[in-house]
Amino acid sequence: MKERLVLGIMSGTSLDGVDYALCRIDGAAIALRALWSVRFPAGLRETLHAAARGDLKSHQLAQAHHDLGRFYARHALPPKPARGQAPELAGLHGQTVFHNPSRQQPATLQLGEPAYLVERLRVPVVSNFRAADMAAGGQGAPLATLFHQRVFARRGRHICVNNLGGISNVTSLDGRQGPRPAVLAFDTGPACVLIDLAMRALSRGKLTMDANGAWAARGRPCEPLVCRWLEHDYFRQRPPKSTGRELFGELFFKTAMRDMRRLAPHDKVATLTEFTARSLALNYRLHLPSPLSSLILTGGGAANPTLVKAIARQFADSGAEVLTSEALGWPVQAIEPAAFALLAHLRMTGRPGNLPRTTGACRSAILGAESRY
Repeated sequence: MKERLVLGIMSGTSLDGVDYALCRIDGAAIALRALWSVRFPAGLRETLHAAARGDLKSHQLAQAHHDLGRFYARHALPPKPARGQAPELAGLHGQTVFHNPSRQQPATLQLGEPAYLVERLRVPVVSNFRAADMAAGGQGAPLATLFHQRVFARRGRHICVNNLGGISNVTSLDGRQGPRPAVLAFDTGPACVLIDLAMRALSRGKLTMDANGAWAARGRPCEPLVCRWLEHDYFRQRPPKSTGRELFGELFFKTAMRDMRRLAPHDKVATLTEFTARSLALNYRLHLPSPLSSLILTGGGAANPTLVKAIARQFADSGAEVLTSEALGWPVQAIEPAAFALLAHLRMTGRPGNLPRTTGACRSAILGAESRY
């Protein structure tokens, strides 16, 4: 099978911007060739927040779909392109503005019209990855599992890869039982989404994130509130499971802010940060089959040292190593877009991209819809 240069494009539930990863895929091997990120301009970011809240009318949602598609296309080449960096294929996740994984009436919606990428790059673009898994009875998530398995699994070790985007999702790769790792993957709950919403509210829109965890580091978590929030039913729900802003977005945040009304601003951010770390660890204790060897953190939240330290404290007595993917040669922002580069490659070679035991689907499915030049 010939090698292929594939561009993966990811914008997550944090709604802050887009990550692009250009990957060389050759058989089972995948290597990062270039990585760049672009933040959403304020107007587009506010529109996407409104879409995620369900505040847009149909014509506004259509406009956002095309505006975002043009934005993806505008930045789809490296800022300083070099010879041999023209992609032959692109995988576009799109911007999730609604995700309901219920078995009764499943639905998901990712914005970002792929036709503009096709026109700009003049190569095939694969998008709409989640729908085929949901049609097969799955939750449409998590979908980065195959990438995690290819890049990070190690025989004889139980490794967890945890992406800290807007939502936290974990892939458990237990390689201690045989030549192939036992795989389990699911969303643990919030990662950056509540912290980001707090920063927007407390700064009156001037800040969109807790850069370097500076606010949380100056605050003190409210232990009774963290314990109360950890009673949420989602954390005890058994995998396969996935979630999004519908459970841990604006509505949860409004309730949390009422609960924290007597706390100082820095204490509010510290409390949400501690809740994020503790909810992750609670899911591990409830749903993983065995203790960890290593925990690899990825995504934007892995660049927040206060959040990383809070997570590491939860595993301090277990002997598990806690590190970021950066230490293993993969920048924290590269993992998710690289995963969708791999899924686009699998689509074009006619191979399934989901793992039914992790999404709940009844069968393996070829994921994504192809748009051609």
